[in-house]
Amino acid sequence: MLKLFSRLFSLGAAASLALAGAAGYYHYTLPDSFYVTKGTELALHTALPIESAASGEAPAYAAETVPTRGSVSLRLFGIVPVKTVEVTAVDTPLVVPGGDPFGIKLLMDGVMVVGMGDVTPDGQCPAERAGIQVGDMVLSVDDTPINGNAALQQAIAAAEGESVRIRINRGGEIRTLSLTPLYSQSDGCYKAGLWVRDSTAGIGTVTYYMPDSGRFAGLGHPVCDVDTGEIIPLSSGEVVGVTIQSVIKGSAGAAGELRGCFTSGRAAGELYLNNRCGVFGTLTSPPDPAEAVPLGLKQNVHTGEAVIRTTISGTEPREYDIVIEKADWGSTGTKNMVIRITDPELLETTGGIVQGMSGSPILQDGQLIGAVTHVFVSDPTRGYGIFAENMYEYSAETGG
Repeated sequence: MLKLFSRLFSLGAAASLALAGAAGYYHYTLPDSFYVTKGTELALHTALPIESAASGEAPAYAAETVPTRGSVSLRLFGIVPVKTVEVTAVDTPLVVPGGDPFGIKLLMDGVMVVGMGDVTPDGQCPAERAGIQVGDMVLSVDDTPINGNAALQQAIAAAEGESVRIRINRGGEIRTLSLTPLYSQSDGCYKAGLWVRDSTAGIGTVTYYMPDSGRFAGLGHPVCDVDTGEIIPLSSGEVVGVTIQSVIKGSAGAAGELRGCFTSGRAAGELYLNNRCGVFGTLTSPPDPAEAVPLGLKQNVHTGEAVIRTTISGTEPREYDIVIEKADWGSTGTKNMVIRITDPELLETTGGIVQGMSGSPILQDGQLIGAVTHVFVSDPTRGYGIFAENMYEYSAETGG
């Protein structure tokens, strides 16, 4: 009998430890806040059942009235406390899935420093001595706004060797530095020793479009400078039409690429934001009408079958089969889920995910739940996706 009680006690202790471990895991992996569709309650599809309210209770945020906010306690099996989270009830927006390729032309807010070089034969670089670093955005010289490389060179040359005040943006921090130009014998003028870039262009994919406002979101990740890796501060930007002409097929160790050309020099829209979750703007020439679908919230995303909508030839998007291998509700940034391409046709043509697919919408259970963002270079059939909720949240913050 004592052995039986001892075994039962051991089993009970082991079960308690397992429950505590599971509760701890969910405590750290679940986010601290959720959105839910107004009139519904928070439902989490986890491996072990987690309840957000006692049976028969309806939290205040789920009322069929104006959007409300409240806190609920999450409990494993309805018993073991996990954590308290904030829940906000909202009207789930309807969006039109994209998949259309588009061209990006960005004019930077200032000029980005991409390199520095010696001005004099004895190896002196005025920019380096002034404390300027690669990745800095030069905003003005002696209060003269700088909007291009020509304007910067003219302002430096006009100083004729006198010290000037250089206003820069370094990672969001505005600084003013003193720089004394030096005379370059080879160029016959005063120079700072700066190599800068003032614009960039590329190709991406539209994630969703909102017909009522004309606004759209794309890419699912920021446009960064190719040399510095820094997010490009946007002064202004244009959207132009693109036709996909060819595909460089991806393979292990070598990322593929969609090759296309701008269809005209005329803008099809404008960009007003480039941030960590994508590019956002308005379209004057929207894509062909498609059926609007609900924007899926992060807790609706689950492992299993889904589709992506993308264009690998011409201008017309198509849907291709994928599998969502992992969804991390608590993650931030652009790597919220891991996806794997399973569609035979897409694998045959592209090898999987390729450059230019960024922003391709991911649909599951009739909802737009995210967008493709990155490819695993070691395995191009797999890559990352961002939650659509994260993109829409930024879009909404800027009036989107």
